[in-house]
Amino acid sequence: MRPRTPAPVRTATLWSALATGLLSMLLLGEGLALNLLMVAVPLTLGAYFAAGRAGRRPRPWTLVWGVGGLALLVVPALRDADWPSFLAVVAAAAVGSIALHGGRTWPGMLFGPIGLYTSLLTGPRWGWRGLRARTGGARGQVAPVLRATAVAAVLVVVFGTLFAGADAAFADLLESLVPDASVSGGPWRLVLFVIGVAGALAVAHTAAAPLRWDRVEVPPGRARGRVEWALPLVVLAALFAAFNAVQLAVLFGGYDAVLEKTGLTYAEYARQGFWQLLLVTLLTLVVVVLALRWAPRDGARDGTLVRAVLGTLCALALVVVASAVRRMDMYVEAYGLTRLRISVVGVELWLGLVIVLIMAAGVLGARWLPRAVLASAAAGVLAFGILSPDALIAERNVQRYEETGRFDLAYARGLSADAVPALDGLDEPLRSCALKYLAEDLEGHAAPWYATSWGAAHARDVLDGRGPSPEADWRECNRLELELAYG
Repeated sequence: MRPRTPAPVRTATLWSALATGLLSMLLLGEGLALNLLMVAVPLTLGAYFAAGRAGRRPRPWTLVWGVGGLALLVVPALRDADWPSFLAVVAAAAVGSIALHGGRTWPGMLFGPIGLYTSLLTGPRWGWRGLRARTGGARGQVAPVLRATAVAAVLVVVFGTLFAGADAAFADLLESLVPDASVSGGPWRLVLFVIGVAGALAVAHTAAAPLRWDRVEVPPGRARGRVEWALPLVVLAALFAAFNAVQLAVLFGGYDAVLEKTGLTYAEYARQGFWQLLLVTLLTLVVVVLALRWAPRDGARDGTLVRAVLGTLCALALVVVASAVRRMDMYVEAYGLTRLRISVVGVELWLGLVIVLIMAAGVLGARWLPRAVLASAAAGVLAFGILSPDALIAERNVQRYEETGRFDLAYARGLSADAVPALDGLDEPLRSCALKYLAEDLEGHAAPWYATSWGAAHARDVLDGRGPSPEADWRECNRLELELAYG
């Protein structure tokens, strides 16, 4: 699994690393939005050039992972909320690592990022050797390019300054387009430059000489006898079937009888069940993985037994997933939607999809399963960010307010600018109380165009048309907060 010695770094790879460093220095100091995707473009090109020099050609799955990683970086450009953007950036790093390593097995999927981290040391050394070889033995190739770059920079600065002084509109255009390169943040910008160059070289080095995690062989578990293996799983499946039968009876018989018998409220019944059912789903996946490791493997009859028992258990687990989602829906009806609640529902739905993929692998074969599970996770993170969870939370809670008259004003104030369009539909003075702090935050943290998300820009457009009312002072807002929270 050790990487082979990479070929000497290409000149195109060095230029890509330099471009990555410069863009990082100029664009990343104000926050993360479209600038992150702009920095990722030369980073990706450097990896492509390095892989091509090493004789590696992009395969279909490599393109899927590469495009998927870049697509995930669209989320910070669209959404103002930090938490879906953070998930998207982490997922993009994981998916990009798989694109660099070309993993297709479980070890390749799980341990691929480790090879990227080790290249943080070997990559810069590899790039430095290539740079020394060019500036030492091939000075004539580099010097003309450097001179041309310096002359172009001087011409742009001189004539750009003259044009800006001649026309105010052109000066405003330059001010909005050109990144701030003031010396006040010089040390921090230098750090960003170094991080950008080192990161680009690490990515390129990984593409040129990846660790071969797919060559790690995981020995199969010791096969058990049919009775020893199947009996515990059959008993567990019977327990699942009994629970699901009760859930169907409650569904068709109504919740009133259950609540009267248990003494629980509607919300308590929902809250009591969801977290246990989420844990049941997770443990079911663990049981299935361990059962596959120790399954009997003596012939076709054993294969049929494994598929029948585990297929039944997975099918029953899907009913548990549906019951868990229904419990959370009941809880949201009672108390409203929050970030935690929408997140765990998303995780529960993804776990249900993983169970479906495992069932399909039992019929079609499991060779594609690791890639499918990781791709579904990345697609889920991308969809989660594009759908804008803060906006969904605000929309659902505004709808609940219209139906019940209850509204958690304190929680609404803590949402991001993505929630502004939905909160703008509230009646005054509740609208101004919900938007007051968001409007102040947007006004006090103006960022350049490349560091401003579409969600923040759209929120400013909404508030520019009708800002918060000055009559919504803290006394009125506190009164509404208590009145709407407790009725």
